[in-house]
Amino acid sequence: MRLFFTFSFIVLYSAATAQAAKEIIITNPGNIDRKDELVVFTRAQLERKLGPINKFIQVKAGGKQLIAQHDDINGDGKWDEVIILYSFKPKEKVTFDISTANTSNSGTATQRAHVRLIKKNSDDSWGKSIREEEMPHRNPATDFSKQPLPLYLTEGPAWENDKVGFRLYFDVRNGKDIWGKRTARMVLDSVGTKVEPSYHELHDWGMDILHAGKSLGAGALALLVPFDKGKDTLIRLGGENIQHTVYKQIADGPLRGIFQITYDWVVNGKPVRITEQTSIWGGQYFYESRVWVTGAPKGTKLVSGIASFYENVFRAYRVNNTDVLFSHGQQSENKDYLGLAILIPSNNFSFAGSAPNGNSEVLNTYIGAQNVKEGSPCVFRFVGGWEKSDFRFSELKLFKSFVDDEATKMGSELLISW
Repeated sequence: MRLFFTFSFIVLYSAATAQAAKEIIITNPGNIDRKDELVVFTRAQLERKLGPINKFIQVKAGGKQLIAQHDDINGDGKWDEVIILYSFKPKEKVTFDISTANTSNSGTATQRAHVRLIKKNSDDSWGKSIREEEMPHRNPATDFSKQPLPLYLTEGPAWENDKVGFRLYFDVRNGKDIWGKRTARMVLDSVGTKVEPSYHELHDWGMDILHAGKSLGAGALALLVPFDKGKDTLIRLGGENIQHTVYKQIADGPLRGIFQITYDWVVNGKPVRITEQTSIWGGQYFYESRVWVTGAPKGTKLVSGIASFYENVFRAYRVNNTDVLFSHGQQSENKDYLGLAILIPSNNFSFAGSAPNGNSEVLNTYIGAQNVKEGSPCVFRFVGGWEKSDFRFSELKLFKSFVDDEATKMGSELLISW
């Protein structure tokens, strides 16, 4: 009798689980492959479909369970988004089965995205990744002639996936740099922990490949601000204007990493707050930033940029509702080919151009400007394509084709039928 009731319970429980599953149909509207496409389901969307959710979400396609990452975006202790990565063929329509689950399966996944900020201990050892950190007031750039290792590992937050990596200088420079990668494994917890070997030299994992100088590097931020005399001034988000800077880690893989930097700044003597939320996910050669600007003078534009050193070809054009700033040439620190691009939704794009190469806080930079609307984020993606990561990036024509596909995908969202 005990065996009979136990078997009956299993059958009933399985039936109940099957009945709880709901179908969501997602269609790739375009004629190109969308490999490792990020699919985001919000808690609100899922609860409208499934009812109140107390635990986790399970996602299946074609009977196969997919890795689902649960992210707490607003920091209230409950997940707000469930994400998967899925590769769609051109015009493909896929049915996903969504149901609740007692546990998350993300702990079994290979790490494909990683975010970290690691601080040096008093004994010069390195601590663990920090979830939240206020930058020391107007933290100066590291003087390596006096200080062999910086306060923060690789001088600030770093984020990577299985294709490329980036870092932000957590100091008055507030620049961004690129890690060229030759491996899919996560490496940035170990890079730079000792004086030697130098990450400016080529290793089996890759190297620091971008010369940033006083440029905006790999998508660093500035504001173009109208002043009383009628002349717009390009102001770097750094230096003496910075009053307060806070880093916060939001998600750390295995599929997607997210962190946020909040800047309290002074412009024309008035307080301005800039919040940049940066995401990276597996399979892509870009990161995505969403930037909110509050309190800026009327007419202010948000600027992001691409470093312009050595010989390169620059183009600015539009593809499928996406404006593209494109640069390609032998411009890596390894003296080989590096393609760079910024992708901006056309509905918020203002203009593309070049920063002056003198008498400015920003030099040697191709810039893309967006219109600032309080309450709405400015969005852009920064692409870094090094020839040692992918042979396509060694040729201008092939890299442009790659960027055009990325712009097409950014400008045409997946179609979701709930």
